[in-house]
Amino acid sequence: MQDLTAEQSRAARALLNWSRVRLGAKSNLSEETIREFENGNRIPGQGNLTRIRQALEAAGVVFTSGAPSISNLCEDQAGVTAQQDLAASGQSPPTQNSGIKRSSGRL
Repeated sequence: MQDLTAEQSRAARALLNWSRVRLGAKSNLSEETIREFENGNRIPGQGNLTRIRQALEAAGVVFTSGAPSISNLCEDQAGVTAQQDLAASGQSPPTQNSGIKRSSGRL
C-alpha cells in the first residue's frame, strides 16, 4: 500500500463531499490531525495514514496511478467526471497526479 499524500486526502474528501470533521470521525482521528496533515504541518504516523486511507476507500474512493475520475456515482449519474462533479459543487478539481477515483455503484 502506497503512502497517502495530503493532496490525495483533500482530493478524496472533495470527491466524497466530506468535511475534515467527517473524515476524522470515519477514521477515528481528530479534525485537527486531518487539518494539520492536509495543510502540510504534520505527517501522521503510518497507522493513522492507514486509518485515513481505509476510511476513504470504505466510502468508495479508489487510489490509482492515473488521473482521478468518478465513474457511476449512481445509476442516474453514470459517467460523470471528477472535474464536472467538482465544478458543479464549486470546488477546484484535484490535480491530475493525485491518482484518485470513486468506485462504481451506490454508496
